[in-house]
Amino acid sequence: MGNIDEKILEILNSEESKSQNINDGQVKIGNRYYEFEERSFYDDNVKLLIPKDFIDMPQHLREIKYPSSQRPEIILTDESSSINIMLNRIDSSLNEEQVKELTDGMKAILKKVNPANIFFTDGIEKVDEKNIGYFEFKSPAMDGFIYNLMFFFEFKGKTVMGTFCCRYDEYKDWREVAFQVMKSLRVTKKNIEGR
Repeated sequence: MGNIDEKILEILNSEESKSQNINDGQVKIGNRYYEFEERSFYDDNVKLLIPKDFIDMPQHLREIKYPSSQRPEIILTDESSSINIMLNRIDSSLNEEQVKELTDGMKAILKKVNPANIFFTDGIEKVDEKNIGYFEFKSPAMDGFIYNLMFFFEFKGKTVMGTFCCRYDEYKDWREVAFQVMKSLRVTKKNIEGR
C-alpha cells in the first residue's frame, strides 16, 4: 500500500512542478492557484503576464503604502495588497546599451540610501529583443521584511522601472513567478521605430 501512496505523491508533485509555468494555465503559488493573462500598459505598447485577479491598487491604499508623491504610475495588487507589481516611467534617457549601467547605478543608490538592504542576484536578460536589467533584494519594512525584484528597460528612448514585491516570508513561493512575469515583457515594435 505504501508504494501506491508514494507513486501518487510522485505524480502529484510532478504535475505541480509542471504547472509552475505562468503561460500554461493555473499555477499553484503558496496555498492557492493563480491564472495569468497578458495585460497592456502605456497605450497597449508594453505587455506583461499578470495574475488575472490582480487589480489596480485603490487610491487610498496607494497613498498609505507609497506616501511619496513619486509613487509608481501603475500598481497592481492582490486582494491583501501585500503582493504588488508596479511600472513607472522615469524621465531619464536610455538606450539598449545603457541598461546595464543604469541597473548598476540604481543598485548602488539603493545600497547607499539604505545599507540594511540585502542584495541577491543581478544581471541582464535579453527578452523579446530588449535588454532588461534586474536585481533582487530584501528590504526592511515596518512590519517585517519585503522581497523586491526590480527591473529596467528602454521604452521610447526613456527608462521604465518595474518592481515586483511581496512579504519576505512569501518570497520562496513567488520568486520564480516574479522572474517569469519580468521575462514575459513584450514591447511593440512600432514604439521602437516611432522614437
